[in-house]
Amino acid sequence: MVTIEGVIETITFKNDENGYVIGKVKDNSDKLITFVGIVPFATEGLHVKIEGEWTVHPKFGEQLKVSNIEEVLPTSIIGIERYLSSGIITGIGPVTAKKIVEKFGEDTLTILDENIDRLREIEGVGEKKLNTIKNSYEKGRGVRKINIFLQTYGITPTQCAKIYKKYGEESIEIVKENPYKLTEDISGIGFKSADKIARSLGIEASSPFRIKSGIIYVLNNYCALGNSCMPIDLLISQGEEILLVSADDIEKNLMEISLDLKVKIEEIDHKVYVYPLTIYYSELSVTHKLITLSTSDYNKLDIDVDKEIKEFEDENDISLQEIQKEAVKGIFNTGVEVITGGPGTGKTTIINCITTIFEDNGYKVFMAAPTGRAAKRITESTGREAKTIHRLLEMGVSEDEGIGFNRGEEKPLQCDVLIVDEASMIDIILMSSLLKSISIGTRVVIVGDSDQLPSVGPGNVLRDIIDSDVVKVVKLKEIFRQGKESMIVTNAHKINSGEMPILNVKNNDFFFINKNGDSVVLNEILGLIDKRLVKFNTKWNKLKDIQVLTPMKKGNLGSINLNKEIQNVLNPHHPMKKEIEYRNNFFRIGDKVMQTKNNYSIKWERIKGFGDPTGEGVFNGDVGYIKDIDEENNKISVVFDEEKLVKYEEMYFDELELSYAMTIHKSQGSEFPVVILPVFMGNNMLMNRNLLYTAITRAKQLVVIVGNQKSLAFMVSNTKTSERYSTLDFRIKDILKE
Repeated sequence: MVTIEGVIETITFKNDENGYVIGKVKDNSDKLITFVGIVPFATEGLHVKIEGEWTVHPKFGEQLKVSNIEEVLPTSIIGIERYLSSGIITGIGPVTAKKIVEKFGEDTLTILDENIDRLREIEGVGEKKLNTIKNSYEKGRGVRKINIFLQTYGITPTQCAKIYKKYGEESIEIVKENPYKLTEDISGIGFKSADKIARSLGIEASSPFRIKSGIIYVLNNYCALGNSCMPIDLLISQGEEILLVSADDIEKNLMEISLDLKVKIEEIDHKVYVYPLTIYYSELSVTHKLITLSTSDYNKLDIDVDKEIKEFEDENDISLQEIQKEAVKGIFNTGVEVITGGPGTGKTTIINCITTIFEDNGYKVFMAAPTGRAAKRITESTGREAKTIHRLLEMGVSEDEGIGFNRGEEKPLQCDVLIVDEASMIDIILMSSLLKSISIGTRVVIVGDSDQLPSVGPGNVLRDIIDSDVVKVVKLKEIFRQGKESMIVTNAHKINSGEMPILNVKNNDFFFINKNGDSVVLNEILGLIDKRLVKFNTKWNKLKDIQVLTPMKKGNLGSINLNKEIQNVLNPHHPMKKEIEYRNNFFRIGDKVMQTKNNYSIKWERIKGFGDPTGEGVFNGDVGYIKDIDEENNKISVVFDEEKLVKYEEMYFDELELSYAMTIHKSQGSEFPVVILPVFMGNNMLMNRNLLYTAITRAKQLVVIVGNQKSLAFMVSNTKTSERYSTLDFRIKDILKE
């Protein structure tokens, strides 16, 4: 760590949105030093002390990367005048600065801090100019004070600016009184950061502020694993362990935050659960809307469905099975229908038939899916436009209210039929928003594979709807002609039934390579990607068509290490290729990358295709390729879906990761021409049948499993999964019983 002190001479670049700055500071020996980092309050003329690390930029040479920076106010009359003359305070230039220092001398900065209204004594400073000076000085001083106060706790300058914007001049007092308030009001600051501040301020472990914040932290962490709620006894025991306070203290404070309407406690099916409010109200909303839609009378349509199905069969030279016809007819007689089944069971054919009949009879059909990749796949397979649910609901983002949808109860979707595919990926909060946008009279077809992994977000929505018996459910089990020719489809169903897959049938699409040891498996995968598979089929692009899926992130065969190894083979370092180092990883032009969290506010521009020329929002699981790297301004340009260009500032780099390999969870809703899957012995809750089945069904043309048969057999036989707490089905059944 290097520490320098000096005056900021020039600001070469500043991003006002995230505070990223490139500038030059003149140290005490008059040497000009380039510094880079997030310094939202940086202005020319500011006297600062900087802590950081030296880095060497390949194009711009040696730079000091800022880790901490604080203002150091000058003490001499000459220094004070130079400071005020720099333009750091709007309304004070060199002439006014000279007058102020001549009047107040060494007391100048004290006057500015404690009695700034005395500037009226300076010739040329009227009421209007005084207000300009006061606003500029107080705003800059407030942000700097917060930054200095919080910099030792890992709170970033960007977050400091948010704190000051939220609390204003009372920022430090509010944080000192209750640092846990930051977890509620400031995005990106969690319980651990607040707890660190609180401990340093001497706040007791038994403080109600701490215990209440800790309870919400434990509950939110649990629901981040996919649960809609948490058993109260489990919440209390985990709270004891993490907060190191008694069960009585936790129970008492839990009751208080429940009375304050920050969580909901409810008994369901003879068990007591605690819910985050958003999830609780989402469950209630989905329950009531599903029951309303399924019990409402729908207008009988003047359509001869049997005749329409026959015409569809003739036009497409196919013959629907009885179960498929049942699925098509079902939605003409009810408000909501679920169609579920594995690969090759004809779900897409049914969607096409339903859509064709309604459209041919003048009805409007909308199609949607939870992710961009899933929506694109539906568009490709049906020839009709499908939108993401977020886009369908016209998502908007405001600084004050956060994420919201323009479509809802007051402005419902204007369609006669809504078909929602890949429903296993929809969490309870998104399903609540979707159902709110549906008016009585609109028919809803929910399509998905209930044997797939459940949503990343909270809830087990598709499974709960099926189990609740509230709507008509058609379960597709038979594999049709095209699927029978594929060992991918055949083996997916075998695995789902607990049977070992059929391995290495000649001239087919499912292969197993028997290898032992992580390093041996890794080398085999690298060889397959780099040479063997593209020789096997010259149409495959090794970068775009081959996807490695793995059960976990860590370990030699986890996605983190696999990505580094594959990057070194497919896109290695080259002196002429631009790259950026970030947290011990490299991003290079040409890299395959993935967005790892929903970012509703990041902007994109369309570079290809039809639709809005610009927009906002990139979502968890979206995959793209790095098109360009701006080394001077520290930006990464990524193209998603071959049509949307996003320019990432450094503050968003942590939302990107390499995606040559990805976890099976992250692959949901996607299909890839080729899937390579390492199998190995690991955590029983991960190495299971459900995960294996999901991985296999992501492949369209070829599956290659690399590992040993013992590990493969273990995954096929292992039905253990992490229990996911969700009470949607109980709520629905409870109301239907009445």
